[in-house]
Amino acid sequence: MSKEKFGISVGEGIVQQIDEFGDKCDDLQASRSEIIEAILTAYLRSDADHVERVRELIICRNKEHSIQF
Repeated sequence: MSKEKFGISVGEGIVQQIDEFGDKCDDLQASRSEIIEAILTAYLRSDADHVERVRELIICRNKEHSIQF
């Protein structure tokens, strides 16, 4: 399986959560990239309606950003 690199920007809260995963899996010596890939793999292999859920999250995020001054 080949890998594709791309950059992402995430909020500080997400970074903290990812780092908490890393702390809890310290014995695995996983990088942030590996943790994010594992989260995406678990999400995409779930039975959720991924397109609908992603749309909901983006709409919610956009509403939160439009409220902030």
